Amino acid sequence: MTLGRSILLSKMTDSLSGAPGGGQRGTQGTQGTQNAQGTQDAQGTKGGKRERLIAAAAETIYAAGVEKTTLADIATAAGIPLGNVYYYFKTKDALVQAVVEAHLAEARTMLAAVDGAHETPRERLKALFGALAQQSELIARYGCPHGSLCQELGKRADGAPAAAELMREPVEWAERQFAAMGRPDARDLAVQVIARYQGTALLTSAFRDPGLMRVEARRVAQWIDTLD
Repeated sequence: MTLGRSILLSKMTDSLSGAPGGGQRGTQGTQGTQNAQGTQDAQGTKGGKRERLIAAAAETIYAAGVEKTTLADIATAAGIPLGNVYYYFKTKDALVQAVVEAHLAEARTMLAAVDGAHETPRERLKALFGALAQQSELIARYGCPHGSLCQELGKRADGAPAAAELMREPVEWAERQFAAMGRPDARDLAVQVIARYQGTALLTSAFRDPGLMRVEARRVAQWIDTLD
């Protein structure tokens, strides 16, 4: 788990201000990303056992899946005695929910970085896909963090609402971008672009072929440029 979920997401966020697509806001966008990263670093430094448990749970679930991961596994990964886990999380389900909330917070940070770095909705859409594609080597090895968690949640009887919430965030963001472009079919286009990313991420991981993601990023950018 050396380059697991959290590192992948932070690398994606770091690359957003320099992602393909142009139209960057320069100092303002870069400063926004640095401020967001600085806040995360400060939180990580100050973070106590609860934050360590959530981070360890996210990494362990990413590597082994929700069902195979035990509280003992998470406690070991966090370097915290198992008995202490129950002080912060009474059940594994409560810890899984905390992981979902952490994913949502990270997704919002990524999308805010795009908003801060690019002027137009067209540029933002291309920048997001481009930034994700820049991490194609990691996606080939680990898959998409959000997509992987959604798949895991979908296997649980009560997991569908949380999986939908995770996917709703990027879809609604993309819908706002397409709507700002004046597209009456903004919702359909938003679903299409996120589906293209998730589908390509799955194939990239399955075939261990980072080139698939890079090629699709170029195609998506070209497609977005054709939309009036």
